[in-house]
Amino acid sequence: MDRPYIFCHMATSLDGKISGPYHGAAGPEPGQLFYHLAFEKNGYYQHQGWLSGRTTTDDNFTFYKKPDLDQNAPQVPAGDFVIPTKFDKYYISIDPHGRLAWQSNELVYQTTHAQVLEVLTGQASNAYKAFLRHKNIPYIISGKDKLDAKLALDKLKNLFHMETVMLGGGGVLNWSFIQQGLCDEISLVLTPAADGSSKTPSLFEAREGLSKATPVSFTLKGVETKGNTVWLRYLVNNTDKQ
Repeated sequence: MDRPYIFCHMATSLDGKISGPYHGAAGPEPGQLFYHLAFEKNGYYQHQGWLSGRTTTDDNFTFYKKPDLDQNAPQVPAGDFVIPTKFDKYYISIDPHGRLAWQSNELVYQTTHAQVLEVLTGQASNAYKAFLRHKNIPYIISGKDKLDAKLALDKLKNLFHMETVMLGGGGVLNWSFIQQGLCDEISLVLTPAADGSSKTPSLFEAREGLSKATPVSFTLKGVETKGNTVWLRYLVNNTDKQ
């Protein structure tokens, strides 16, 4: 099944955390490097969209609000909802049951403006799909009862013409893609700070029903430094494109 090239681009603490009190302890440099590499016009990666899970989206953009749904909305057409966009990037959210309360079809991240795109399953209600259509938010259906990640990536390439997609967390989503052979490269901005917390999410996390704690190896592609910050790149050895 055809799909885009997937690189997982994340900033972590020295103890492998992707969020927590360590943020800001090392100053602005790690965040600036993270953004430059994947979002600025002269950055290393040039991609057409970045993909995150529902929790990451709620944490950063929709803030756990409840969508205003019309339970009596007319039945929407079956299948995907694909519409033109004025943006050159998509923010792709994995939202199997349809829970995110988008206020707009535009997502703003620093100086990046992106079209919101939802990845749903057959578990999403008609009311939620009507909600997305009302806001001009395109969506794709990828799986009946649970996410079919391979099908989602196939649709991103063939319906939305994406050649390169950034995988941006959380840790459960990152690891499930790696376990399925759907991630080609790891880009890791290593922040020179740590907080020792055992309650914050890590870069990769196995979760029962989604992925297993099966070891995966990586091949070093590059190491660069900027001040005290390290940028590591690895190829994933179990990719389905090898």
